[in-house]
Amino acid sequence: MKRGHSLLWSFNFAIDGIVYALRTQRNMRLHMGAAVLVAVASLFLDVTGIELAAVVFAISLVFITELVNTALEAGVDVAIDHYDPLAKIAKDVAAGAVLVAAINAVVVAYLVLFERVRLLMQDGLDIIKIAPSDLTIISLCIVLLAVLVMKAVSQEGTWLQGGWPSGHAAVAFGSAAILGFITGSAGALVLGLFIAFLVAQSRVEAEIHSVPQVIVGALMGLLIVTAVFQVFFR
Repeated sequence: MKRGHSLLWSFNFAIDGIVYALRTQRNMRLHMGAAVLVAVASLFLDVTGIELAAVVFAISLVFITELVNTALEAGVDVAIDHYDPLAKIAKDVAAGAVLVAAINAVVVAYLVLFERVRLLMQDGLDIIKIAPSDLTIISLCIVLLAVLVMKAVSQEGTWLQGGWPSGHAAVAFGSAAILGFITGSAGALVLGLFIAFLVAQSRVEAEIHSVPQVIVGALMGLLIVTAVFQVFFR
């Protein structure tokens, strides 16, 4: 009974240690979140038994090294209350072990899951069909959101005019790209780009935007629309 009671308390202390690490160590929480995602993905993607064992071992290795690192840091902090180069080395080496284990886990997850995820995404994209009108609205909304984000980051101008980048140029050149994709005509694309150029020129002449701001907006519109239509336009 005494031995059983001691074993039970050993398990209890071990669980307390894991809970403590989860509560106090941000990296441990990140590892746990990543482990849950990988584990769920492994089940849904129907990995083999050996592959699942490799995934579980890699996840366990990350947890073990993180727990050992946490314990070592606590032990060093208790023993030393001042800066000591050897204490720094001990902590750095323990953190290096966690990093190596995490890289190993990423490599294992890549080898086991990447090809399955790629095929799943490819099959999913092949069955996605979006009407050109809907795709136009979606791509232009993405362009506008990107413009708003950049203006928020740059903190220049207002939402409607001025600052980085030129929203008018982004929408104009994005619309020109849409015209080219939908019509499949080089002539229509050139006409659209010419009109977009006039819009951009008017923003510069009105001194609302500088030339670099207009160029950045134009490139954003072209690149975002091109990316969206390359993936979804059929």
